[in-house]
Formats: sequence, structure tokens, C-alpha cells
Amino acid sequence: MNPRPPEIPPHKLISTLRGFNLLPAIIFMPTRRKCDESALETANDRSQRTDPERQEMRRELFEEFARENPEIRQHKHAKVLLNAGVASHHAGHIPIWKLVIEKMMSRGLLNGIFATSTVAAGVDFPARTVVISNADTRGNDGWRPLHASELQQMTGRAGRRGKDNVGFAVLVPGQFQNPKKIAELLKAPPDPLESQFRATYTTLLNLLDAFKSFDRVREIAQRSFAYQRTARQIEQLKQENSNRRTRLGETIGSSDLSLTLDDVRGFERLASARRRLHESIPVTRTELRLGWLRENVMPGRVISQGRGAKRIYFVISVHGEKIAAMRDDGHGTAVAFDRINRVYKNVYPIKEESIQLAFLDTFGHINPPLDEPKASTQKGETDEAETHLAAAMDRIIGIGPAGETDEREAFLWSVSNEAAMIEKAERDIENLYRRIWGPFEQMAKVLDHFGYIDFRAQTATETGKWLADVRVDRTLLLGEALRRGIMNDLPPCNMAGLMASLTADSDRNYGEIYLSDGLIGVLEAFEELIFEVSNVEWKFGIEPADELNFSAAAAAEQWAGGVTWSDLVKRTQAEEGDLFRLLSRTGEALMQIAQLKGSNPKAAGIARSTAENILRDPIR
Repeated sequence: MNPRPPEIPPHKLISTLRGFNLLPAIIFMPTRRKCDESALETANDRSQRTDPERQEMRRELFEEFARENPEIRQHKHAKVLLNAGVASHHAGHIPIWKLVIEKMMSRGLLNGIFATSTVAAGVDFPARTVVISNADTRGNDGWRPLHASELQQMTGRAGRRGKDNVGFAVLVPGQFQNPKKIAELLKAPPDPLESQFRATYTTLLNLLDAFKSFDRVREIAQRSFAYQRTARQIEQLKQENSNRRTRLGETIGSSDLSLTLDDVRGFERLASARRRLHESIPVTRTELRLGWLRENVMPGRVISQGRGAKRIYFVISVHGEKIAAMRDDGHGTAVAFDRINRVYKNVYPIKEESIQLAFLDTFGHINPPLDEPKASTQKGETDEAETHLAAAMDRIIGIGPAGETDEREAFLWSVSNEAAMIEKAERDIENLYRRIWGPFEQMAKVLDHFGYIDFRAQTATETGKWLADVRVDRTLLLGEALRRGIMNDLPPCNMAGLMASLTADSDRNYGEIYLSDGLIGVLEAFEELIFEVSNVEWKFGIEPADELNFSAAAAAEQWAGGVTWSDLVKRTQAEEGDLFRLLSRTGEALMQIAQLKGSNPKAAGIARSTAENILRDPIR
């Protein structure tokens, strides 16, 4: 295996491109850090040529922006940009900084920019040359190969309209470079479009309020671009199944037997039910007991291990054959299914006071053990069910003249596979419909539980109507906080911290700043609300929202408390672009609450004043 060629240092790359008259260039790097390091390394190379006239034009343009946006004067790359004519461009920089770079690039004042692949889709400043340094890129979920559309957008920046007859795309060697893969991607068709339409509480509330019925909401969901592929699958299955029913009907008609299509399908359903009944009967008592345990051991129940009930456990979670549990002495442990002795009846919420109550109830005989099924009872129930199924099958076989009974039975078994395929296709169609409507229906049941819609009447309640106007992440949590008055008396700094914890990406770190005692209390109270809402969402099959981001809360609290932008950047050690997006989203969410003056006047007033404070320069 041949070793990979060494990477070309950024300053040498710029010099080489200049020697071939290939500047200005957009040099795509895989990470933000690599962009910043490359710009600094190029600026520190004393052999780089500088054009005094272009340098002065850069300064003039920079000063023009700095007069209204003084924060760019303190940017760590200001000297690099002005003196060397190169820059780093990625989501970690504040928007005004990126705008300055884009203006300079558009006016031909830069030799090149080092950018991540996302810049290709987000801005329009073509260069003479595009440089691809990696066949991989780094996203939120780690490293992955470039997609065809991403590469085509990147190379599409090569060539300036009105200046270049042709643009150039250059591959440079690197650890993760793959020329063969790049060539394949350039010839590949664009990646298929993916709709961002998702079932959300806000979407459902607005659609239901507008169209007044679940049938209309379902119809609109089925017509959305997000489900076009599913809709095509459904139509294809329907057509295939229609042809299958026609063929089976013709086969039945040519048999001259006293049978209909419904008779054949009914016989197949009964035969399938009897087969599943046989397959479900445990061979041994051990299998029977394990099946019962899998059905009844669940989070929130108490179990015992070994003989007697001297040592009991509270079930926290169940993953396959592994049970994570808490002992009655407060220590966590794992319990194997085959070591369980008893399973107790009551199901308790998974929080500290409820767990303590579960142990007390169990030791006090208030929480009784469940009765286990007996193998003989199971066998008797199975025999009875099989008798009923066999009798129903015999009734279908006995339709028509008595002399044709054997012939009808043989015919029914001969076409049962075709009938089974019709049944399977209908189940598949129903499952595909459920894939479209299922998430909406689950959310509707959650909203009905909390009183935002009336599920039976298929209408949004008055509370649901004002919640429909709040278009933010975690709508339900915010709605419950507003409805319960949690936000009615919050100091602005605490309001800012709470909203930031809700709107921020859960995995993004904004530094190690300490939360104030007041904000800690607010977030702890909110965690109780999250637990309550999550339990209801789990009940109806909805994955609860991510955890609160406490580092985001601390950063927003500091900003709302009046610290300067430069101090906030120093304290958090977060990238300016990330802080900008956090505070912008926080301010936008607060403005959403501020418009609820009619339904939530106290919270709306606090939200408005907090938003005005959050959205001060440079967050505007």
C-alpha cells in the first residue's frame, strides 16, 4: 500500500496558485480549526507578496463596516485580513465578519479564503479557482464523505462571471484525499431533494385550527413533498394488489366451486391465525416464564431477585435481556432476567420520591406481586382457541354441495399463498399510511392530554390556538411553562437563561460559566416539568426533546446581565459565530412569547424587555 503524499502547507499552496495565475481561490478545508490555522499560517509567511493599493482598499472597506460594527476591530483575524489578503470563513465567525470577507472577495481584494464546505451553499462570491483538500467533511455527527451535491456546489464557485472564460477546480494531496472518489462524485447525479417537513406540535395545531378535522390534516400530510416517495409506494402497492385480486378472482371463477374471493381470504386469515397460535405456544415452562417477564418487567416496577423478597429492585430501564435497576439501599445495579423471582404490580414515575414510595409500598404489602401464568392454563386457552378456528375453517370448506367438500378444501389450500400476499400487501399499505399520519396522531393524543386540542371533537382549544402562534423549538414545554405561570415573575436574566437552554443545540458547549442561584432554581423547576411532559410523550410513543443546555443558559444570563461582547467571548471561550446564533435564536424565541399579550400578558411583557436587551449590538 502506497503512503499518502504529504499535505501542501497553506502558504505554499497560495504561492503556487499565484505562480499559475489561479488566484483568487476558495480553499475548502474540512474543519473550522483548519480554516483558522491555514489563514494564520499564510499571513505569517513573510514571502507572501502584498499589493499596497489593494491593501489600502481593504482598509477603507474595513473601516466603512467598523464605523457601524466596531466589534470587528477586535476580531482575532483582523490583521491577517488587512495585511495578508487572506481570510477564514466558516460558521464560527459572526455574520458581520463574514459579510466583510464576502464584500472584499467580490471586489477582488483578497488572494483567497479558507472555508468549510457549507460556504458553497450559503454565499455567492465565485473565485477563479476552487481547491478541494479533502474527500471527507466533518458534520454534527462526525466525519463523513462529501455528498455529490456538496462537491458540485463547491466546484460551481470556480470561475468569475465576466472575468474568467473558465474556472479551475484543483485537488491537492492530503491525508483524506481521494481523487477517484472525487471524480465519481463530479459525474454523479445530484443527491435527491429531502423535505424538511416534519410532524410538530405547532404544525398540527395550525393545520387542525385551519381545517377542523383530522381527515383534512391527514390529506395535507399525504400530499406533502416529504411523503411523496411514500405516496408512490402506496399507489404501486395498491395497483399490484388490485391486479392480484383480479387474478385470484378469475382463478376462483374458473374453478366452478361455490366460493367467493371473501371466502378464500377468510380461510387464509383463519389458517394464518392458527399457525401463529402454534408458533406462540412456549415449548417449556422456562420459555413461558421468560415471555411473561418480558411482557411485565418495565421501567417503574419493582422486582425481587433470588428466593423471598428481602432484596428488591426498582427498574430504571430495560434493554433486551439487561435490566438497569436501583437497589433499596440506593445503589445502582444490573439484574438478569433469569434471576428475577417476583414482579410487583404498581408502576411508579421514575423520580426520587416515587422510587422511595415504591420500596415502602412493596415492603408494606401495599404493592402486591403479580400472578404468574400456569403452563396448564395456557395450554387450555390455546386448545379452546384452536377449536374455534378449526370450526370456522370447516364452515367455509362446507359451503356448497356436500360432494365438493374435499375439492373445496384442496382448492382453498392451493390458493392460500396468493390470498396471503393480498393480506400482506394491505397490511403494508396500512403501515405506510401510518408512517405518514402516525406521528401526527401520537402528537394529537399528547396535546389532548394537556388540553390543547379536543381529540374527539377534532378541534383546537382556546389554549391550543395561542400555542399555535408560538413557533419555537420545544413548543409543548414552553406552552406548559406559560400556562402554569412559571414565566410570569422571572427576572430578565433568568428568562434569558431559560429560553437559551431550550433553544440551544443540546450538544453544543458554551463554556464553563457558573449559573446564578436564581437561574439554577428556575432550571430545576423546569426539569420537573420536562419529566412530567416526557412521561406523557413516552406513553404515546413520542421521543422526548433533548436535555436542557446549561452552558447556553449561563452564557445568555451573562449577556442579559450586561457583559460586553468581548468579555462574553473571553468568559465562554466559545466561537463568536456559535454565540451569535445562540443569542439570536434566544431573542427570536423571546419575541415569539412577547406577541402573546392577550393570553399571557405578564410573561409577554418580561419576554419583550428581555429580547430587546438580548438583541443589542452585535446581535441584531
